[in-house]
Amino acid sequence: MAVLKVKFTKTKRDKLAQILWILNWVSVVSGIILFSLGLFLKIEIKKRSEVMAKGDINSVPNMLISVGVIACIINFLGGKICYDCSDANKFSRWKLVMLPYIVCTFCFTFCILVGALMCYTMRNELEESLYLGLRDAIKFYKDTDIPGRCFLKKTVDLLQIGFRCCGNNGFRDWFEIQWVSPRYLNMASKDVLDRLKSNVDGKFLVDGVPFSCCNPSSPRPCIQYQLTNNSAHYNYDFLTEELNIWMKGCREALLDYYTGIMRSIGVAALLIWLFELSVLIGVRYLQTAMKNVLLLGDLEGESDGWLLENSFVETAKYNISIIKNLGKANQISTVSGINDPNINVQNTDCDKTNITTKSIPAAR
Repeated sequence: MAVLKVKFTKTKRDKLAQILWILNWVSVVSGIILFSLGLFLKIEIKKRSEVMAKGDINSVPNMLISVGVIACIINFLGGKICYDCSDANKFSRWKLVMLPYIVCTFCFTFCILVGALMCYTMRNELEESLYLGLRDAIKFYKDTDIPGRCFLKKTVDLLQIGFRCCGNNGFRDWFEIQWVSPRYLNMASKDVLDRLKSNVDGKFLVDGVPFSCCNPSSPRPCIQYQLTNNSAHYNYDFLTEELNIWMKGCREALLDYYTGIMRSIGVAALLIWLFELSVLIGVRYLQTAMKNVLLLGDLEGESDGWLLENSFVETAKYNISIIKNLGKANQISTVSGINDPNINVQNTDCDKTNITTKSIPAAR
């Protein structure tokens, strides 16, 4: 029994073909939108690649870009097919193409759904990439004279100012590394030498943060050094007073930023997927209705259209049986001790001379 069978007159078939022709061109625009969203996300990730570890974070934008390009090609072809389907004579040239086209389009719409879901599942990979990238960027913050690292100080400073964040997880991350370049340390100072000797690794560690962590909206001048020393500042208690530096870590700030972008892109991709699925359903109805018209032989009469010719269970069983039987016709048994009966068979007439048979004379 056919699934969701609908009866179409010639007028309904022509209107359906015209509407699908328009919708396919709208789908071309949606493909351009998918491509643009993927390109935008790729550029945004590229902007801050210095503070991201290498990984699979580009899989989502690459997926969206690929799907967008394929959408333009497939829907352009679909528009041509639907335009020709308004004429039964022109449909005959696409008769053998439409079913493979529908199958390919179905796989393509599934890829759109996968791309939309990937926008919501990318958070963990992005968080790990940001954690490792920011950790290394902060670690090499002081290396302003080393090629390949000299740009990291400016990158981290601009990042902390732009996203109003400090450190990787928070401002205390700066307490655990030497972020002051050795060229700016006064080795004649007893305080500097004592700090270097007090650390096992010989690093100059301070309870301070770079200037880019300062909050310019604070009414008090920025306290960026000796943050945990109450006696170093007038009327100051770091345990109770709200510090005038950014409290949020840059990993959290960037993660919130990219998560917001990906959620918006995911919603757009889901809407495009629903639209593409509705267009695909319409093309399937048009294909089955036009096919039945040709079978009936009455181009002006009514015809049935459906999504599936048989029920879901019967269709699934049929497709599974096709998959199971693939290649069985040419399969050779490899079981030990079993040989092909047609191999190494002796010909009993191999030692006999050829005997010419007399042909029966044809009747005249």
